[in-house]
Amino acid sequence: MSNATLGSILETALYADDLDAAETFYGGILGLEKISRGGNRHVFYRCGQGVLLIFNSEETVKPHEPSALPVPPHGTKGHGHVCFTVDGNDIEAMALKLKTAGIAIEADFHWPNGGRSIYFRDPAGNSLECAEPRIWGL
Repeated sequence: MSNATLGSILETALYADDLDAAETFYGGILGLEKISRGGNRHVFYRCGQGVLLIFNSEETVKPHEPSALPVPPHGTKGHGHVCFTVDGNDIEAMALKLKTAGIAIEADFHWPNGGRSIYFRDPAGNSLECAEPRIWGL
């Protein structure tokens, strides 16, 4: 038996009922590069070496058409959380960018190990964080 190990997270999923608002927020305000949009089902973004998936949970619980990709139905209800890495020198610029766009910063925290995080919400109510990787010793 081999000792397979996990490398990193390839993709992270959040859920939003209003994909137009999500697209405006993630692509327009946060500036992520859109990979694709699948109607009212999903919108996908490139984020560094990973991918952020925004799904409409009402659509992802439905099975795919037989000719579609063999992805099992999935989804959730409620607010999720994702943390984006941001260089310490850029956190203040991101906070200003969010405030200028009318996005409230819910918390601005300096961790005991010296790293900083800011917390805010997307239009669907998901909790988002921008943080220096050193908050986790990276």
